[in-house]
Amino acid sequence: DLRGGLTVMSTDTQTENQDFRRSWPSGYTTGGYEVGWKAATQNLADIAAMGATPVTLLVSLTLTPDTPVSWVQDFARGLTESCTAQGATTCTIAGGDMGSGSEISVTVTAVGLTDRPITRSGARPGDAVVFAGALGTAAAGLALLDSAPFTATEELTACVRAQQRPRSPLHLGPEGAPHLTSLMDVSDGLVRDGGRIAAASGVALDLDSTALAPWVNRVGPAAQLTTGTPEQADAQALRWVLTGGEDHGLLGTCPPVQIPPGFTRIGTVQAGDGVTVDGRTYTAKGWDHFEAGSR
Repeated sequence: DLRGGLTVMSTDTQTENQDFRRSWPSGYTTGGYEVGWKAATQNLADIAAMGATPVTLLVSLTLTPDTPVSWVQDFARGLTESCTAQGATTCTIAGGDMGSGSEISVTVTAVGLTDRPITRSGARPGDAVVFAGALGTAAAGLALLDSAPFTATEELTACVRAQQRPRSPLHLGPEGAPHLTSLMDVSDGLVRDGGRIAAASGVALDLDSTALAPWVNRVGPAAQLTTGTPEQADAQALRWVLTGGEDHGLLGTCPPVQIPPGFTRIGTVQAGDGVTVDGRTYTAKGWDHFEAGSR
């Protein structure tokens, strides 16, 4: 039923060997369940980032001729269990389409409802930059998947899980909407997506590296494993937090005295343009599908 408010929509695509692999150098595999889970999350997060509640998903699948039926069944289960696990319990799968191709490709379109959509264009100088969710863990997980086989620990396993089965704090979008002046989900990295809020709002965002320390610390063990030295690990951990995408947390702005529950202040909106870290330009930007090695 789409009669209960304003309708918002989002669509996203995952393509084999671009957004996921069926097998990884580390020995891990990505099955239909993980692809389905991630396809749901990335679209649900977009809906939440508009302050909306997800209502339904439409799914288009392109499958290779050798795709087993079990892969498709696992995909469907991952899609629905992702919705349920993240609180989108009333979101339905309305239908879709299926075809064949040389690689597996998944496109999901999400529909949501809200009384007042939040946009990227409302940030004003003096606002706090706020964030809810994970940062850097999915990027750390990707690096681990791409690495040589390793001994799994709780910290490393959490990073791999964040890459294959990301979670977004969906409820915080609608709940925080009355106080937020702008909002979007972080799918391409904090700096790049922060730059999108800055450009849409005609302002600058300055991020505080000290406020980001808890997220940096969480990916420290993965950085140590994949780089080898403490100095390189520290820099890599910060880079993942600033430029790693696919965690699908919520980045927004609001008056400093109205930070919604569940959000943490990580910076300040200023006059100007672009994104800085501790007042300095950060050269690495984040993920861009059309720029090789863009991180």
